[in-house]
Amino acid sequence: MSVTFGSLAPSASHPAKLFGAQRLLSFGVKVTVLVGGVGGARFLLGVQHLLGLGQFGGGDESPHELTAVVNIGDDAWMFGVRICPDLDTCMYTLGGGIDPERGWGHRDETWHAKEELAAYGVQPDWFGLGDRDLATHLVRTQMLRAGYPLSAVTEALCTRWQPGARLLPVSDDRAETHVVITDPADGEKKAIHFQEWWVRYRAQVPTDSFAFIGADKATAAPGVTEAIEGADIVLIAPSNPVVSIGPILGVGGVRAALRTTPAPVIGYSPIVAGKPLRGMADTCLNLIGVGTTSEAVGAHYGARSSTGILDGWLIHEGDHATVPGVDVRAVPLLMTEPAVTAEMVRAGMELAGVTP
Repeated sequence: MSVTFGSLAPSASHPAKLFGAQRLLSFGVKVTVLVGGVGGARFLLGVQHLLGLGQFGGGDESPHELTAVVNIGDDAWMFGVRICPDLDTCMYTLGGGIDPERGWGHRDETWHAKEELAAYGVQPDWFGLGDRDLATHLVRTQMLRAGYPLSAVTEALCTRWQPGARLLPVSDDRAETHVVITDPADGEKKAIHFQEWWVRYRAQVPTDSFAFIGADKATAAPGVTEAIEGADIVLIAPSNPVVSIGPILGVGGVRAALRTTPAPVIGYSPIVAGKPLRGMADTCLNLIGVGTTSEAVGAHYGARSSTGILDGWLIHEGDHATVPGVDVRAVPLLMTEPAVTAEMVRAGMELAGVTP
């Protein structure tokens, strides 16, 4: 790795800039990324493409290291098994087993178990597990019930998939996202799991707020804060700011590590021309009173020179944003293929003065 000093040049008033100068001795670049599911996994492919990791490696061991800190707010118990959608999406994507059309689940999936469960009338009937995917959940559940923490289970599952990155659940503790809605059936307010709100209702139900169950007691899993504090650069993927990145930041120790790491922290806007790149980020942002613009999301994260987490903020070309205390750069942000996404990653590294 080489380090140059551009817009994030070192200064006595900014620890990340000052200590960045002391990282010239590192041979490989250590990249830590905060990610959600489908969009986050595709962003990780771009990082790997740029660094020659995983399926983009040339056969020789790369000097670079990639660590992904993954959201667990979507995790749920269903059908007696523990489902971790974002962890699995990242694992399958980087391991070459993702369904390329859906962007989630196994390639060449079959659905016999789903059909049999429906025949038995088992609930929930709005969530389908593929047969191959079910095997992952069975192994995870068996290990969790044997007493292994989620981080150890994830490491074991990755032994099969060889994702070319270290995938870390943000916490080994329960920290699930729930949503307070008005039930369309009876008009009563109730809290439902995020998966039901997202998959069953597609966010098209009267919604009051989000509730992050267990987040106030959850602490960072082993290796998470170390990955942030020991990185040469920390990237915040263009994942949903509210229900993907937000739950990560809510886990004890994570925000503090982002605030104090000597590495520059660079974020990517999930908003392009006033619309989210994926999913229903606009609905989520509206619920917490944040506008669906790159500027509003950047301000929501805030500057590290104040009380926030960002040093740099990349927005889509043609968009405009001013975030006090944050260096903003406009580049193409459409992740159409790994090579294109790699250029997004390169732009973020250049903004931080880090060149692999």
